[in-house]
Amino acid sequence: MKLTWFGGTTIRIHIGGRILVADPARISGVDPGELVSGADAVFALDGSLPEIDPVLWEPGRAATMLDEDVLGEVTAHGLAGGALIAAVGEAPLLLLTGTIPKAGRWARDAVVAVFGEDGDRLAAAALEAFGPRLIAVAGSDAVVERAFAALRERLAGTALVALEAGLALEV
Repeated sequence: MKLTWFGGTTIRIHIGGRILVADPARISGVDPGELVSGADAVFALDGSLPEIDPVLWEPGRAATMLDEDVLGEVTAHGLAGGALIAAVGEAPLLLLTGTIPKAGRWARDAVVAVFGEDGDRLAAAALEAFGPRLIAVAGSDAVVERAFAALRERLAGTALVALEAGLALEV
């Protein structure tokens, strides 16, 4: 999985052999046409994705050696406060802009990206609720500094990183 954050809630995601772009129209200074070029799916984080219940959702199973050699399906689901991106063989990706949803045990293996001026609060709430594999904070320097200061001593195995606009993070 590779995440490239451009600012706001605009992010380009390489996952499961596919390219997805969230909120390409909500960023200035980047040509939206260039941002979505080559994308397999483009979506908004404003509730336009089909919603799922993240408590009942389960990740797909990896194919066996007997299965055909094809790329697995990549799905994007809406949920309260963001989206869930899933690809077989990859960690589930939660994109969170508002509230932290309740989720099943799968969330412990998730990569969580939090956005906005409330990103430090979202990161702390995600850590408390899920204890995920990784939390990526996409926000201003002040948000990132607050998140790192508040969570530094509480991570207990969860990685914490800052996304920097225009730079890719390989997970």
